[in-house]
Amino acid sequence: MPTTAQRDYYDVLGVGRDASSDEIKKAYRKLAVRYHPDRNPGDKSAEDQFKEASEAYGVLGDPEKRSRYDRFGHAGVGSAGQPMNSEIFADFQDLFRGSVFDLFGDMFGGGDRHGPARGRDIQYELSIDFGEPKEENRKRILVSRAEPCDSCRGSGVEAGKQPILCGRCGGRGQETFSRGFMVMSRTCSGCGGTGKIVRDPCRECAGNGTTPREREITVRLPAGIADGNQLRVPGEGEPGARGGPSGDLYVRVHVRPQRGLRREESDVLSEATISFPQAVLGTEIPIATIWGEETLRIPAGTQPHTILRLRNRGFPALRSRGRGSHLVRILVEVPRKLSDRSRAAVEALSEEFGPPPGASSAPAGRHPRAAEAEGRGHAEAKGDGADKSRSSFFDRIFS
Repeated sequence: MPTTAQRDYYDVLGVGRDASSDEIKKAYRKLAVRYHPDRNPGDKSAEDQFKEASEAYGVLGDPEKRSRYDRFGHAGVGSAGQPMNSEIFADFQDLFRGSVFDLFGDMFGGGDRHGPARGRDIQYELSIDFGEPKEENRKRILVSRAEPCDSCRGSGVEAGKQPILCGRCGGRGQETFSRGFMVMSRTCSGCGGTGKIVRDPCRECAGNGTTPREREITVRLPAGIADGNQLRVPGEGEPGARGGPSGDLYVRVHVRPQRGLRREESDVLSEATISFPQAVLGTEIPIATIWGEETLRIPAGTQPHTILRLRNRGFPALRSRGRGSHLVRILVEVPRKLSDRSRAAVEALSEEFGPPPGASSAPAGRHPRAAEAEGRGHAEAKGDGADKSRSSFFDRIFS
């Protein structure tokens, strides 16, 4: 719509620049319903706003045009007043059906039903195990789709019979009519745009020209594919009409969760619980990864919630080289019950190290040995150094 100062397309639709394609489509639909000329007969302002919204959606609804517009503004998508794209109305057939705007498909070439027509796309939901994306693999899936009827070879006409010419449009597939000073064409309501009437439909397919069949298709799953990713398999959708190309098959991947493992991008996350002595002294523990069992070394003095890494034990990166890591969060188990020997060892450890730096004095009811150790610590602080007569904690406990 030509204007001297063209409005920003995002402002026209009332969305932000980070709006998703669905948000853009919903915003346009709302405006189209509000300003549709059929709902506002004779209202030039509503008609202008409808055209402006359609022009904005024609750019922002197309990822490539939107990218150019974001970079260069209106100059990146051509001058104002571009002809309306019939693909816009294909997205909103339910909104415009039955109105004058249902004709745009015909006027711009989208309504020719005599020529080849592309087949429909089909969707398949595929579930796989958690560890399967670690390497490329192939899946054989069973897809149900409409295929040309063997009896009528896709014509929809009973064998030995022929369709007749449509009397309403004379076989043209379109009928013309006038609205005011305009003469317009639309798809013939008598034959649906085919130009022919089927009086003897095929009994095998009820005149549809297609019958449902199940086909086994092999799908290649790339290494690193994640939950929610979608694969496109060209030409494996439903066959086209009148020699048109087949549609595509879209396979959406769902990854079954595995207990104890979680995925974040290419990394795998898990937890491992070790005992207090293991955390103090260090140890090695087995870890189950998607590549099999691995040995994880726990350094001496490992603190609770430390995250240790097994490099290259995660998933392959889907769009780049290399693998992620297997990250293990270490939990330290504190025993709830102690034997007399274990309690003595813990008390000796407390005596050895004393309270942590900055800790307040021991509360009432503390163990007497702990109080004695605290007293000795104060005495040592005033002397010339540590008590050389005391052996280390580990020497006394394990000698």
